[in-house]
Amino acid sequence: MMRTDGTEYTARLARRSGAWWKRLLDTQAPYRRNLRRLDLGHVLDIGCGIGRNLANLNGRAVGIDTNPHSVAAARSRGFVAYTPEEFAGAPEARESAFDSLLFAHVLEHMPRHEAIALVGAHLPHLRAGGRVVIIVPQEAGFRSDPTHVEFLDVPEVTSVLDANGLEVLRAYSFPFPRRIGRFFTHNETVVVAERRSG
Repeated sequence: MMRTDGTEYTARLARRSGAWWKRLLDTQAPYRRNLRRLDLGHVLDIGCGIGRNLANLNGRAVGIDTNPHSVAAARSRGFVAYTPEEFAGAPEARESAFDSLLFAHVLEHMPRHEAIALVGAHLPHLRAGGRVVIIVPQEAGFRSDPTHVEFLDVPEVTSVLDANGLEVLRAYSFPFPRRIGRFFTHNETVVVAERRSG
């Protein structure tokens, strides 16, 4: 079984995003617009991979990934990215330093109790009133990756956020209605929550 922390997984991410026809058609455009429309400010992108969303966020983000090969690939593209161990000693690793935390296509790679712990571990870096954005694949996308562990829909994502004392602001299907996610690999569930200031 493929692991998410090896060179093979990094190469797979690069193949998926680097196809000439994807660049020609700019298949990331709707996802980029959706992310920018959320107006996330300074973002900590947990599970940044090779930097797809670091690019989509126009350099207003810092990435963390457990795969050192993906971190190296993100850095080679000019992005600020760290392994978790490196981030612990990085100048950006300050309390309340970020306006938003982004977990895009990350939580489905682990059991839910680990997802709860992962979100909680990064909350100290989020300012009061800041937002947490979780993006997970729907059925077809979940089936497309053998490293996926647990399927999460809105109730499961909400339970992860509730367990961390976060208030859900909105949840929606993107780019198409939820029913399309059974067939279209790139349909996503997006859940936006807020860190209460109290």
